[in-house]
Amino acid sequence: MTDSVMTASVTAASAATVLITGASGLLGLNLSLSLQDKTRVVGICHQTHLQNTPFELIEADLTDRQRLEQVLNSVKPDAIVNCAALAGLDRCEENPELAQRINAEMPGWLATWSNNNGCRLVHISTDAVFDGVTGGYRETDPTHPLGRYAITKLGGEQNVLMNNPDALVCRVVFYGCSTSGKRSLVEYFYNNLSAGNSVNGFTDVFFCPLFVMDLSNILWRMIQRRLSGLYHVVSPECLSKYDFGVQVARTFGFSENLIKPISWRDAGLRAARSPNLRLLTGKIQNTLGEAMPDQAAGLQGFRKQVEAGYPTYIKSFVKMV
Repeated sequence: MTDSVMTASVTAASAATVLITGASGLLGLNLSLSLQDKTRVVGICHQTHLQNTPFELIEADLTDRQRLEQVLNSVKPDAIVNCAALAGLDRCEENPELAQRINAEMPGWLATWSNNNGCRLVHISTDAVFDGVTGGYRETDPTHPLGRYAITKLGGEQNVLMNNPDALVCRVVFYGCSTSGKRSLVEYFYNNLSAGNSVNGFTDVFFCPLFVMDLSNILWRMIQRRLSGLYHVVSPECLSKYDFGVQVARTFGFSENLIKPISWRDAGLRAARSPNLRLLTGKIQNTLGEAMPDQAAGLQGFRKQVEAGYPTYIKSFVKMV
């Protein structure tokens, strides 16, 4: 064995282990891929089966507490990033018990185990814990979730911080490439606009999305800093979903006229939408000592990925069963 190979082996063996739940999801997979050359990554997936990933992978049903604890005791992670969630708003309305188990109860199990075993825990939450009536929310502002998804995600936050006071809870909203090519709003706009299809854009729903690779980099820095407590980890720039679509069109040179401005109330959606989810990012920016990425920077990063063939790369990990 050469000295270089021996050094690499020793480094890999001694590297901290980060366990990422929901590793087949948009954030979970992109985070796992971004960290796999920095540390040992072990991903957990269940419904979407992956193959040939450059990181270790375990298939497990996270609604089974006994099975989850078996995995945790086997892997013995130094840090856990909980990206797993039942995220579809309408799906949570249709499956309230499953939403409660995945979004609220399971994070509490992770918090208890991590607290008992000296493991860092990062729990991924959502901007939807607010009702969006006023916008401009700080971490200390009262929450008022609308709908089953938001209610159960807030329950997850509470269970995490109750069972592990040193845990880190990040409220996020993000976009990027997914295994299906259809999971995030940027994919919806890109897929349709690139094909010349007309699309709707909500003029009365405001949010602060981060490019998923920017979010992944920030989460890694927060883990390294051993931060704890509650943080808003979003873009400092808030815009409507219609305006986001317009920025996607401009970034790629598509026709803005293909985007039809409408109200979400006219879209036939079952679950209520929070109209103004502008979260303030002063806490995280002050802690890290720099500004969060704006929309132009994030969309340029997404464009570079598209041009480099990253969407095809992401899809290549899906195992057909």
